[in-house]
Parts: sequence; structure tokens; C-alpha cells
Amino acid sequence: MSDLYPLRFAPVYKDYIWGGRKLASLGRTLPPGRVAESWEIAAHPAGTSTVVNGRWAGTSLADLRAQLGARLVGARAAWAEARGIFPLLVKLLDAHEPLSVQVHPDDAYAWAHEGNELGKSEMWVVLHAQPGAAIILGVSPGTTPERFRAALAAGDLEACLHRLPLQTGDVVCVPAGSVHAILGGLVIAEIQQNSNTTYRVYDWGRVGDDGRPRPLHVDHALAVINFDQVEPGIARPEPAWQASGVAAETLCRTTRFVTERVRIGAGA
Repeated sequence: MSDLYPLRFAPVYKDYIWGGRKLASLGRTLPPGRVAESWEIAAHPAGTSTVVNGRWAGTSLADLRAQLGARLVGARAAWAEARGIFPLLVKLLDAHEPLSVQVHPDDAYAWAHEGNELGKSEMWVVLHAQPGAAIILGVSPGTTPERFRAALAAGDLEACLHRLPLQTGDVVCVPAGSVHAILGGLVIAEIQQNSNTTYRVYDWGRVGDDGRPRPLHVDHALAVINFDQVEPGIARPEPAWQASGVAAETLCRTTRFVTERVRIGAGA
């Protein structure tokens, strides 16, 4: 392990219809046009970041994982390493416009229906929120699969969805099975399982860049939505540990990863 060192990466930029230009305010040198996501630490077939420092400069994270395996990801990520997959994907998101109403599967469903793709639990830290910004997270009381499908067919899905206002600094846990949507006006740091599987159920009646409605995945979505997740709130950080001048709090705990925020006092 002694030859490992702190790695820095060149990000991978993604252009989706809901993106904007706000990631430039975080010091990113953006390509022309809208930028929805910056994949900061990524080793996925849809995009892999590249090391920019030290002896492995120029090496993709996917290739580095293949070379180093558990030495890089650690023993606790054996569940991903066994499938030859880097466990996590770290992103910055500029939700200039609303994202679709969507849900992600857990590992078992993804492995059964999406090949070697992982499931997707994720968490968000809100870096910037415009006044009135909000997300959809979970369902409203009394929502069942049957009511959800009927509301979708009737064009009244929003009655089944839980809307949650957000402010800068808020933390949101989004375990697999959470129906959710980022509703625009938000810049978010996201830590998630290394998966790109999204089941859209509603896309606000808009079309993609090709002038056609983007695909929906209603049957898959209904198979994985957790209808017991009724009106969840934002995450409440909990003290984790502290040392001289340093304190950590747990932000989000999933079955596959735990995120902590570390605060370091002046001079520590």
C-alpha cells in the first residue's frame, strides 16, 4: 500500500437537457454549451475519469482499478470488486431545469435485469439552492402501485409525489427504490453507487434534443419503487467521532456506503 498516494482526476462532463453553466462557479473549465454533470471520480463504461498527478498520470480510473483491485478500493468494497467494478461514482450536478421523476433499482434487481450493472443508492449535498428550490422524494400518504399507475395514466402523478423544499447546505439520502426528482435551481454534490441505471416514470411532457420524448420505464420503475417511503425529510447529520481540533458527523448511511463530513478547526 506504500506506493499509493492521493490521486487527482480530470472530470468527465455530461450534457443532458436539464443542465446549465453553474459548475464553472466551482472552478471547472467547462466545454461550450450546457453541462449537466461533472463526473469527478468515475470508472463506468459511460465515462471514466483520468489520473492527472504522480506515477499513474494519464491512467483511467477503470484501468487503475483493474491493476490494483482491492489495494485501491479496500476490503469493504469486495461486493463491487468481485464483479470487476469500482464501487462509487462522485458527481457535481447543475440542475438548471427539472430532472425527470425517476427511481433507481437495488443491486439484486439491477443484476437480474441490467447485466453487470450495480444498483444505485445515492446521497446529495446541496451546494447552492435558488429561492424556492425543491425536490421530489418519496410518495404522498395513501399512494399504492395501483394508484400511482392510474395517476400516471391520468396525467395527475404529482398528487402521488412528496415535494420537499431545499436550502444550501441540506443533505438528502436517496436509497435505491426512492422515487425522486431534482426540480431545478440546484447545484448538488452527489455520491452514489457506480451505476448509470435510471428508470424514468415522468418527464414533464418535454422532448429531448432529437425532438422526441425521452424513453420512460414505467414497469421497471413500479417493480422497484419503495411505496413505504412516505414523506421523508432531509437527512439530519449525527456526530460520528472527534479528535484534537477535528470532528466528523455522519451524513448518510446506506447498505453500500457511509458518508461523513469532517470539520477541521483553525490550526488543527
